[in-house]
Order: sequence, then C-alpha cells, then structure tokens
Amino acid sequence: MKKLSLFASFLLLAGCQSVSRPPLVMATQVDLPRFMGDWYVIANIPTFIEDGAHNAVESYRLDADGTIATTFTFRADSFDGKLKRYTPRGFVMEDGGNAHWGMRFVWPFKSEYRIMYLNDEYAQTVIGRSKRDYVWIMARSPTLADSDYQKLVNLLAQEGYDIGKLQKVPQRW
Repeated sequence: MKKLSLFASFLLLAGCQSVSRPPLVMATQVDLPRFMGDWYVIANIPTFIEDGAHNAVESYRLDADGTIATTFTFRADSFDGKLKRYTPRGFVMEDGGNAHWGMRFVWPFKSEYRIMYLNDEYAQTVIGRSKRDYVWIMARSPTLADSDYQKLVNLLAQEGYDIGKLQKVPQRW
C-alpha cells in the first residue's frame, strides 16, 4: 500500500507541471464493452512500480455503475518473479468518446489515462498521457507483428514521446 500511495502522489505531482504541448491524439470513439477484457502489455515507458515487469497483463471489467474495475498483474524482474497485482478503478470522463479516463490507484487521486489508438478489431491499443511521460502499447495476444509494433512506435514519436525510453515487456506464456 505504501508503494501505491507513493505512486499516486508521484502522478499527482507530475500532473502539476505545466508544459505547453499540442493535445494528445485520441481514439475517436471507444465501445466500452468491446474494449473490456485482457490486454497484454507489449511495450511501455514504465512507471516505477512496473519497471522490470514480465508477463504484464491489464484486465478491464465494466461495472454496473459505469466504472471500470481494473486488474494489472505481472511478474517482478523475471518470468519466475513474485506475482504483483494492482487493482485501480477507471472512470470514463465526459469528454472524449470514452477514450479519456481517470484511473484511481488511491482515493481521491485520479491519473490521466487516454486511449490514443485502437485498431478496428479492438486487438491493439495505445494508452498515453498528455504529459508524454508514460505510455503502454497493448494487444489482445502476447505478441505483436514487428510491422504493427513499428507503426505504433512511429505514432508515439509523432505525438512527442521520447521513444528512446520505450521498453519491450517480456511475454512468455
């Protein structure tokens, strides 16, 4: 819980910095029931809690109250590492066609969570933040074709992310 509180405080403080950037590109419309389910984290600019993650999976469930029960699991530092599990709650924001969320790790703080890209099959997505500090490339399967991966990396570069910080997340199932 201490790590989680520290993480939430870090995201809150990071959100207080003012950097003038163009708006982050977002998916036009997200069909929430279709978006729900498991997403394998293919690559990210990690937060400190997920640095060294292996077999990272983010799972979403739409609850009756409209919030999104989220479970993020991974193995720490190796495929045999300690299983880590976090359960933030997502809140769809009024603007943004269901692509703009607040993600609450610790009450009352919500971090920004934007669905930047979602392919037509709902098989690949990119989640980012306006500050361009963290990002997650995710897919419905633990692997992604090199050409698809490069297309998403190019999108991140066009949006102002430092792709030199992007790390592939080891997946072995």
